[in-house]
Amino acid sequence: MWTTDKWKDYELLDCSSGEKLERWGKYTLVRPDPQVIWKSEKEHIGWKKYDASYKRSSSGGGSWSQNKLPEAWTVRYGELTFRVKPMGFKHTGIFPEQATNWEWFSSLIKKAGRPIKVLNLFAYTGCASVCAAAAGASVCHVDAAKGMVATAKENLALSGLSDRPVRFIVDDCKKFIEREIRRGNKYDGIIMDPPSYGRGPTGEVWKIEENIDDFVALTAQLLSDKPLFFLLNSYTTGLNASTMKYIVDLRIGQRYGVKSEADEIGIRVSGTDNVMPAGNSVRLYFGE
Repeated sequence: MWTTDKWKDYELLDCSSGEKLERWGKYTLVRPDPQVIWKSEKEHIGWKKYDASYKRSSSGGGSWSQNKLPEAWTVRYGELTFRVKPMGFKHTGIFPEQATNWEWFSSLIKKAGRPIKVLNLFAYTGCASVCAAAAGASVCHVDAAKGMVATAKENLALSGLSDRPVRFIVDDCKKFIEREIRRGNKYDGIIMDPPSYGRGPTGEVWKIEENIDDFVALTAQLLSDKPLFFLLNSYTTGLNASTMKYIVDLRIGQRYGVKSEADEIGIRVSGTDNVMPAGNSVRLYFGE
């Protein structure tokens, strides 16, 4: 399992009975997590003394209760700064487990010794985009949600990187890729973190299990003649790492004569050897 130990402002304090107890800077949150199917004793004091808890509704959705949080605050990851903002669908704007992937591609970009163009699809609030820009890449950030792209711009500014070559695009990812293919644009690194389910701006339905194979094949057409990396991540419990690896190797690896690596990503529970699983990733490094 791929994990990271470089967070100082984020900490997974405990997890039990479908919930995780987290520290985000000076605030403690309780949020649901479907991976947490075990029932351990909730001995950490944070279970009784937290700043906010997200509770699901029996009719769908959910809301924050006992909420003593500001509307937003910032946390640091190394030299970078990201905004935390609790949302109506339990998210905070940051997936801290993704730091292991940020570290992986940032190292490749820094060592490349040449200009690197990165495409970040389903780019959300832009933490990966900021990390790629900080490592020296020029970045194209694409997400269909205008509000998420606005937050990504803010994260870039908070990290003092507003002068870096980052292009922000509000668009459906598939339509954007199709236009980039027609325009002949190419990228040395591609990051994608597609949702399990979604709808496009004109009603297009996205189901990852049904669409991911064709989507990877389509996106592969944007790789440059000398690509550096390809990264696919998924939180969909029904889409395991081995399936994702097969698709990436079939659609990309065979073409370039390289093999990908696939594994779970996770967050270590503070003060223990236990790691909470938090999704699957496939990493493809093309070499130099």
